Amino acid sequence: MISTPSIPDNPLELERQVCFGLAVASRTVIAVYRPILEPLNLTHPQYLVMLALWERSPRTVKDLSNALQLDPGTLSPLLKRLESIGYVRRERDRADERALALRLTEEGQELRNEAVTIPFKVVERLGMSFEELAGLNEVLRKVIAKATA
Repeated sequence: MISTPSIPDNPLELERQVCFGLAVASRTVIAVYRPILEPLNLTHPQYLVMLALWERSPRTVKDLSNALQLDPGTLSPLLKRLESIGYVRRERDRADERALALRLTEEGQELRNEAVTIPFKVVERLGMSFEELAGLNEVLRKVIAKATA
């Protein structure tokens, strides 16, 4: 027997909207990160840039833009700020002089040692397990894939 999803009485009910749930979850989770990131002199978007660079450095701006799913215009001020605080260095890509590459500075590399505690602090503040958050992340990746297909 095939089960069919029930049609809600009010399809416009605010609490039923996926966009509402995602927007509120995004704001509230980012707010959890804020006090954790402040001592590292990072905003949440800057933290995402650093995560990508800790995975691989150097990276071109184009590669970083793709990894973070941000347009280069949005990324540019974040990179300037990270460079001004001494975490990254922008330079011409050795493989392609037309491209701008980002490289972690020694200070940016050392920051990773402090940042490694961030996921544990977030788990503690949310009162959820790593497994629960991994499951949520899997569902979110599926939503993103479907929405961008």
